[in-house]
Amino acid sequence: MFDFITEEHEMIQVEARRFAQGEIAPIAAEFDETGDFPIETIRKMGELGFMGIEVPEEYGGIGMDTLAYSLALTEISKADASHGTIMSVNNSLFCNGIMKFGTEEQKQKYLLPVASGQKIGAYSLTEPMSGSDAGTMRSRAVLNEAGTHYVINGVKSWVTSAPYADYIVLFTMTQPELKHKGVTAFLIETDKPGFERGKKEPKLGIRASATSEIIFDNYECPVENRLGAEGEGFKIAMTVLDAGRIGIASQALGIAEAALEASIAYAQEREAFGQKIGQFQMIQQKLADMKTRVEASRLLIYQACLAKMDAAVSGRRYSLESSMAKLFASETAMWVTTQAIQIYGGMGYSKELPIERYFRDAKITEIYEGTSEIQRLVIARSLTGLR
Repeated sequence: MFDFITEEHEMIQVEARRFAQGEIAPIAAEFDETGDFPIETIRKMGELGFMGIEVPEEYGGIGMDTLAYSLALTEISKADASHGTIMSVNNSLFCNGIMKFGTEEQKQKYLLPVASGQKIGAYSLTEPMSGSDAGTMRSRAVLNEAGTHYVINGVKSWVTSAPYADYIVLFTMTQPELKHKGVTAFLIETDKPGFERGKKEPKLGIRASATSEIIFDNYECPVENRLGAEGEGFKIAMTVLDAGRIGIASQALGIAEAALEASIAYAQEREAFGQKIGQFQMIQQKLADMKTRVEASRLLIYQACLAKMDAAVSGRRYSLESSMAKLFASETAMWVTTQAIQIYGGMGYSKELPIERYFRDAKITEIYEGTSEIQRLVIARSLTGLR
């Protein structure tokens, strides 16, 4: 259908679908209920190459492109959004940032184990009093007198995979008077003194994707673990989020697809007033609108993938394309899952079926890696050039 989707793309999509439906879907409800981290299936995903799809083989990945990543992530998220979240953070926020801004030594040390799924990566930008406004963060990194280590103190919040992460890309202030321009990025090893995992968040959705605070108490980070130059952290964070938003859009698409397919099946089976409910025009209208929004989301995601792939050559930003994809796909996931519950009626509200889980999981896609409001701001600024 699309000439840019190659046989290799189709192969990784099929493999992701096989694994997701065969090994993830059967355990999704259980892990959603317990909130346990699905480490065994995550390790298997690493063995299959899903945890470092765009990372070159010499660094532990499988060396494919953004489109392959999106196709695979959509299939994983269709079975369970929690697995999709963990996969997205590993690929988009951790591996992508090091690939783009890391030194050769950093790539060898941190990419190899994370891209292969042996270790878990995380990304930490948000703080209790600093979300979309990263320039107000209160955590600090101060270079010691010898110039060998930064001493880091502070609390970061809403860190996906933090309870199990081996390494974290951390953004903190080195020159707070400069606000955004005073942010610096660091590679954190979580088994070192001065690092502590805080309270685990009791979330509405993506419950098997562990999220917690992290606390730094005089944590000593070697200078060689700084990612990029001092003061480049905000630029790195925003560049990485451009890629991350394609991942979240793909996750949202997977959730919406699962809800749509379940709704079609139910409309074909459920009877009311002597006929299949799919014969009622109001149900037909819902299904038609759901399908149209899902396919529009897919096309926006493809456009964003191609823009990112082109950016690797041209060097241009693809913020507009990734923000449009993330905005539309996330709001589509929320809308489609809402309609799915309405089609199912009381059964859609029951935990006996995955419909209510799709609904709960969809909501976060409108919030993390830039809220819908922030996406609209990015899009508008891209169009007008005004700040």
